[in-house]
Amino acid sequence: MQLAADAAPSTSLFSIGCNIKGNVSIDTGERIYHVPGQKYYSQTIIRPEYGERWFCSEAEARAAGWRKSRR
Repeated sequence: MQLAADAAPSTSLFSIGCNIKGNVSIDTGERIYHVPGQKYYSQTIIRPEYGERWFCSEAEARAAGWRKSRR
């Protein structure tokens, strides 16, 4: 999926249904994704400046090297 150069990815991707949150662990640097309904989904904030991002599918997140949150 391509976005316009001036589009804000975190807002644009969410608004088109890409609601999987790719979060980087502060403690370990591990890349973990959260899907709606998981325990920490609503508390997870995406900060692109730390390498965090939105995904449109779990397959996309896994292909990028992220693992699903265990909670």
